[in-house]
Amino acid sequence: MSPFKRVLKYVKPYKQNLVLNIIFNLLYSLFAVVSISSLFPILKILFDNLDTSPEAVLSKPEGINSFSFENIQYLLNKTIVEQMQIHGELTVLAWICLTTVSLFLLRNLFRYLAQYYMISLKSGVAMDIRNELYGKIVSLPVSFFTDQRKGDLMSRVASDVEGIKGFILSPLVEIFRAPFMIIVSLVTLIYLNPSLTLVAFIVLPLMGFMISAISKTLKRNTHKAQILLGGLISNVEETIGANKIIKIFNAENMLKKRFFKANDDWRNVSNKVDRRYELSSPISELLGSITMIVLVWYGGKVIIEGGNLTGEAFLTFIGVFFQMLDPAKSLSRSLTDVSRGTASAERVFNILDADIVVEEKEDAEEIKSFEQEIEFKNVYFSYDKKNDVIKNFNLKIEKGMSVALVGQSGSGKSTVANLLARFYDVNEGAILIDGIPLKDLKLSDYRRLIGMVTQDSILFNETIRYNIGLGKENATDEEIYEAAKVANATEFIEKLPNKFDENIGESGSKLSGGQKQRLSIARAVLKNPPIMILDEATSALDTHSERLVQEALDYMMEHTTSLIIAHRLSTIQNADLIVVMDNGEIKEVGKHEELIEKGGIYAKLIQMQNFN
Repeated sequence: MSPFKRVLKYVKPYKQNLVLNIIFNLLYSLFAVVSISSLFPILKILFDNLDTSPEAVLSKPEGINSFSFENIQYLLNKTIVEQMQIHGELTVLAWICLTTVSLFLLRNLFRYLAQYYMISLKSGVAMDIRNELYGKIVSLPVSFFTDQRKGDLMSRVASDVEGIKGFILSPLVEIFRAPFMIIVSLVTLIYLNPSLTLVAFIVLPLMGFMISAISKTLKRNTHKAQILLGGLISNVEETIGANKIIKIFNAENMLKKRFFKANDDWRNVSNKVDRRYELSSPISELLGSITMIVLVWYGGKVIIEGGNLTGEAFLTFIGVFFQMLDPAKSLSRSLTDVSRGTASAERVFNILDADIVVEEKEDAEEIKSFEQEIEFKNVYFSYDKKNDVIKNFNLKIEKGMSVALVGQSGSGKSTVANLLARFYDVNEGAILIDGIPLKDLKLSDYRRLIGMVTQDSILFNETIRYNIGLGKENATDEEIYEAAKVANATEFIEKLPNKFDENIGESGSKLSGGQKQRLSIARAVLKNPPIMILDEATSALDTHSERLVQEALDYMMEHTTSLIIAHRLSTIQNADLIVVMDNGEIKEVGKHEELIEKGGIYAKLIQMQNFN
């Protein structure tokens, strides 16, 4: 299905607005032609082309059709003359002028009402697409974001959705209105003078061909411009996040050069798009002007040679023709807009159509509690389907145990944690929860059983209450306070001006590392999951903060089954089981004392840390 048709599917909930928009647009189009045509009797009076003789008023010309233009002229002439004889020439002229103003008023009222309902439709569709896009981004697996730039995703949610709104939904008005208005105008023109109408429409195929040629390249360049804009936003996002590093390494000039180059590339492509887009209107206007000159010459020739064309009829013809040129230009521009909007729609639908690598089975089993054990059974995993980063991994974690994974960087510790959290699915083997393969479980149910605290505290630019409350929907103030107390977070929260309602800034920038980590732990405590993953939760903290955080972690691990990824080995010496990993494989398993006695990899790691 084409992107344009897919966008139209989002219009369905707002079909009432669309119907009202179409109705008022049709009324606007009808009154646009009628209001122009109402000038005909005014011109007739001003040109003094009224035959006021009794014969002309009382006798209808013979051999004319009741619906012909000549008969309409006769009836109009008869009515005006009769009224002029009763009320006078100026009074009749005033009435006709007032009628014309009323018609123009109705015409613009209908136009406003059409736009009024279209605004609700456009904003509603844009909202629905943006909601669906955000929902898809939230549901996409972690692996998806490793290949995407944040700025590009932000650009799709912001500018691409606006592109759909502005370049597909807005032209939708003209796609419905312009053809009807053109048809009504065309019928009126033929009615006024068929031969003159034929001359006027010789140029239209040429206009359509040129607009089509412009539209073909517009879509391609628009798509490229949107990609470059996404790169620009990514540059800004990276710069804000890395501003300390940029300053400490005096990298301002390097970052400026990179941004200026990207900005210049975007400007060049954007200029091509805008120039090509703006070309459609001048071409339409030029062709319309040429047509107008041809009409003036041909119409003048007919009048001078004494043909069946009066001055007021010719001017009315010109007025209606000009009235038709505007929707013709709008229609051509709308078709150009759709090409431009299609590029934005394709980028949005690329995200909406992205595969969810971690998929839930249709008949997935529900799981409400964790009762027995977690088992990694012959697990193999690779990120690129080629090089295994986890190999033949076998491990049982009984309920209530605390198991620590240790090893050099790159040994696969965090990957094991990601597999347990089901951020990725194993390539071979299985992870079993109480004997049930993880892939067979309902994902939302399983995730309710898991908590995670990572080295990098993931916090939102919101209040402390909001960040802790993410651990449990509709949590009470008392529950949030108790969770903060367990995490040793009330120590600093109570000192803040707004306490739990204090905004912590972007990524918790107003807090220290230890304070941020304690909020992360409070969030996990509030959730109170039976399975906890701790990914180097204390490695980036100072001694005082580490002690407070470790106390909170120790309390939490007493009530959970814990998988701990440790950098500081001193923090996991009391773990029930220590698993030593190297190159994705398990090399040693045992308690702290047992592994020290072996004198293997773990003992060497301890010696290295003690030496340091």
